[in-house]
Amino acid sequence: MTYKEEFIKFMADSGVLTFGDFTLKSGRKAPYFINTGNYRTGAQLAQLGEFYARCIAENDIEADILFGPAYKGIPLCVSAVTALYSNHGRNLSYCFDRKEIKDHGEGGMFVGTAPSDGDKVVIIEDVMTSGKALGEVMPKLISAAKVEVTGMVITVDRMEKALNSEKSAVQNAYDTYGVKVYSIVTIDDIIKSIENGVVDGKEYLEKMLAYREAYGVKA
Repeated sequence: MTYKEEFIKFMADSGVLTFGDFTLKSGRKAPYFINTGNYRTGAQLAQLGEFYARCIAENDIEADILFGPAYKGIPLCVSAVTALYSNHGRNLSYCFDRKEIKDHGEGGMFVGTAPSDGDKVVIIEDVMTSGKALGEVMPKLISAAKVEVTGMVITVDRMEKALNSEKSAVQNAYDTYGVKVYSIVTIDDIIKSIENGVVDGKEYLEKMLAYREAYGVKA
């Protein structure tokens, strides 16, 4: 299996990728759902970190700091930066933000390596639905220092139109902030893996293809 197929099987085995009838926050009725809250163990986080690391390595993304937006992004960036060091020989720094600026002790907005002028920063997130998280962290990063955000890495690109837009959240992120979003896999990868028997779910293929036709965007 390719590492993308391995990741899709990993999501399915972890109960993160599920099939059925789901009502999304957008109100859309989807035949699949991705619940990253089901990554719950050290073993799962170690594997997840390696998939992030492989995506970063495969796309040759330059970075000095991996940044994990609070709160979900914190364990993700820590697992990814650990995997990059342990398995790929890249010793990067990590950083995450506080929801509120600390006014005592060391103080400040950031924990870990605070961004400095000239740093190349990669944002680590789970999924991108609306782009809200990116809109919240970009002002924090660029107001802290003259950094270059060289990319954002997510697990799955749903390749789905944002509400009131013909473009996806991933496409809008580039148009709005100039940030390229890299995903470990896309919904097209998931559909192909179902077709090839990598994971179960062939009974939902017709619905998935119809959903893709109704709400999907081109790569």
